[in-house]
Amino acid sequence: MAKAAKNKKPKRTFFWWIGVVPVLAFRWGFRAIAVVAIVLVVLIAAYSVLNPPTTIFIQQEAKRLENVRREWRDIEDISPHMARAIVAAEDANFCNHWGFDMAAIRSALEEGAGRGASTISQQTVKNVFLWHGRNYTRKALEAAITPVMELFWSKQRILEVYMNVAEFDEGVFGVAAAAPWYFGVDAKDLTLQQASALAAVLPNPKARSAKRPSAFLQRRARQIASGAETIRRDGRADCFET
Repeated sequence: MAKAAKNKKPKRTFFWWIGVVPVLAFRWGFRAIAVVAIVLVVLIAAYSVLNPPTTIFIQQEAKRLENVRREWRDIEDISPHMARAIVAAEDANFCNHWGFDMAAIRSALEEGAGRGASTISQQTVKNVFLWHGRNYTRKALEAAITPVMELFWSKQRILEVYMNVAEFDEGVFGVAAAAPWYFGVDAKDLTLQQASALAAVLPNPKARSAKRPSAFLQRRARQIASGAETIRRDGRADCFET
């Protein structure tokens, strides 16, 4: 009798669950995060050789506009002027960093919120794996994913994907769609001036147009053309030139 009473399990009350629920929530939350992280790493590795079929933003715009213009083009079939113009416009030190341009970040912090410091690598992560919009959750994910992508992708691959998913006009995604849309030419035939005008549209394609270039856009395009020639000469284009 005494032995049986000694081995009797204590009765669980409601308050027992108060201590258990947080532990279970933590365990399952950790497992869910781990699964998402593994899936994301696998996807990043796969996209180093497979072309992303679409993106969250492209899907959103396709639903809003009912149709979008998009055509994939390998970097070898895009004018080299375009790659240089994009880098000169968006991230002149693209070949020299591992995803984050620390000098640009320091300058942005010193100059305030009006100046951006996102690299092409960061913008590619945002366009391919995340969503558009300014919030801390997206920026944190972007910061976490960028070095992983840099680990699996070559610089040439990062630039190739970026040129194929960036928006150049409302509902016009990628250089292959933008070249005939703006200039009636194939992407491989873009001149330096045309490529620079396309690059000048970024990062605000809904407010800028290469068809109706403002004085600012024309001036910006000339600066980009000059910058593109500079990075060609000084070797800052070597990491993505074919």
